[in-house]
Amino acid sequence: MSFDSRDFLGSVSQSPGVYRMLDEQGETLYVGKARRLRARLASYFRGAHNAKTQALVGRIADIQITVTNSETEALILEQTLIKELRPPYNILLRDDKSYPFIFVTDRHPFPALEYKRARVRRDDGRYLGPYPSSGAVRESLSLMQKIFRIRNCEDSVFAHRTRPCLQYQIQRCSAPCVDFISEADYRRDLEHAVMCLEGKSEAVTRELTEAMEAASANLDFEEAARLRDQVQDLRQLQQRQFVDTGNGDADVFALASRPGALCISVLTVRQGRLLGARHHAPPNGLDLGPEALLGDFLSQFYLGQAREIPAEVITSHPVPEDELIAQALSERAGKRIRVTDQVRGHRAQWRELARTNAEQQLASQLASQNQLAKRFDALREALDLEHTPQRLECFDISHSHGEATVASCVVFDENGPRKSDYRRFNIEGVAAGDDYAAMRQALTRRFRRLADGQGERPDILIVDGGKGQLNMAREVFAELGVTGVALLGVAKGTTRKAGLETLFVETVDRSLDLDGASPALHLIQHIRDESHRFAIAGHRARRDKTRRTSTLQDIPGVGPRRRRELLRFFGGLHGVKQANREELARVPGISATLAETIHRALHG
Repeated sequence: MSFDSRDFLGSVSQSPGVYRMLDEQGETLYVGKARRLRARLASYFRGAHNAKTQALVGRIADIQITVTNSETEALILEQTLIKELRPPYNILLRDDKSYPFIFVTDRHPFPALEYKRARVRRDDGRYLGPYPSSGAVRESLSLMQKIFRIRNCEDSVFAHRTRPCLQYQIQRCSAPCVDFISEADYRRDLEHAVMCLEGKSEAVTRELTEAMEAASANLDFEEAARLRDQVQDLRQLQQRQFVDTGNGDADVFALASRPGALCISVLTVRQGRLLGARHHAPPNGLDLGPEALLGDFLSQFYLGQAREIPAEVITSHPVPEDELIAQALSERAGKRIRVTDQVRGHRAQWRELARTNAEQQLASQLASQNQLAKRFDALREALDLEHTPQRLECFDISHSHGEATVASCVVFDENGPRKSDYRRFNIEGVAAGDDYAAMRQALTRRFRRLADGQGERPDILIVDGGKGQLNMAREVFAELGVTGVALLGVAKGTTRKAGLETLFVETVDRSLDLDGASPALHLIQHIRDESHRFAIAGHRARRDKTRRTSTLQDIPGVGPRRRRELLRFFGGLHGVKQANREELARVPGISATLAETIHRALHG
């Protein structure tokens, strides 16, 4: 039964609010907001629309509305529902659970510059950022350690050093752990590093230049030379940061699009310093224009997630309802937020830089997609398949001498890695080191679900391990009655060098040798390496969790809270094991008696 839009619209209010379009199964197709609900909903059923909007309207079985007091309230509710329901026709962004910061604790006489992820800033020290990516944090940390020789070791390592480490030898640390620098001098260097990270490098350069001249006047030429080197390094840093203005917090959004592809680049600027960029390729479910798409992206970026909102949001295109978005962001942030595409001076430089980033990322994305399509076609030809495969799955096994065995399953489609479909299988009940039994268990668990109607069927299953693993896959397929899936085994060459792999197709009697430059081989190597990486990461996490918790879990009186305090205080299990009884007793919640018990349990 088709949806009766005329009868429905007759009862809809003209108030602001949010609407949900549902299909026949009651699943939400699209969530939208409107200043006037009746007028907005009527527009879907009148006039011409693009093909994607027509497809949406054709699937509507019901529309549910929620009236709100204001358009701002409707905007916030819309983003809350999008995050909760994840409708297929809305822009959907992955929710970042935490953000990378550079952190300086206020609880240590010689604080390190640390990489730290957190949802919000706390009162346990200074948080610099947030940065757009972990790479941007590590690059900044590396520069500051090179210029100011700030330590980067964990507190547990620092507390137990008796002589300088390699970082001191290569002049990346001033060795405060062995008192090679006074606390006052270290604090001065640390403050200079923090000022640079806050965009105040010019002020630091002036201070260092004055100190260099004073050292030279006092005939302390060694100190003058050290300060001269710092000034030169800072000048080079300032040349790289050509958009460093020393003021202004902003996020800069630029959209670039081509038929079938789009990219939105987000540049993060804090205290006038460019911290880096992140790139997004959200699905354009309704084929919106760049202005409308950028407006929806902004709403989802800030209101659909718990993000820090800067004072200014700059866009490459004029955004519809920019005043409404600014008002909603201002309410969320508790301060005035400006949303604009009209900027001059250094802000115009930021916007152009964001546009350049978006165009370059889009070009790279399109080139990657074209290359990927060629690889899939080459694989079809190499395996003599009737159709180009649409879904590849690859399995691999990882363990350490049989400990914490984990199997990985990674998935590739025409867009490359499909990480939402990646799976890991913790292998239990098999003999240590029996990779064949581990592969059997993983494949049985995966394809039994497929036999029960769960999940998508791959066109090709790739197993890393050659003849034995391929035979194991054939046995599992025979037991479960799996058909229509091509099998491919990948055996490493005698030297384990890339390009010398032997491929077995369906049976161990049919081998396939591809040229090292073959796009099909490159695709197989890519998915094999990704499966290997994913398996190792899962194995290490499982192994480390077991090693980190089992030793302390068996000690009477040490529950989850005390284990957490011990690991936090000493920086990990290694630090706990190195601590003596007196040091253990300094941990909050650990008495002298319990410290004795812990020490005896760890050392016998």
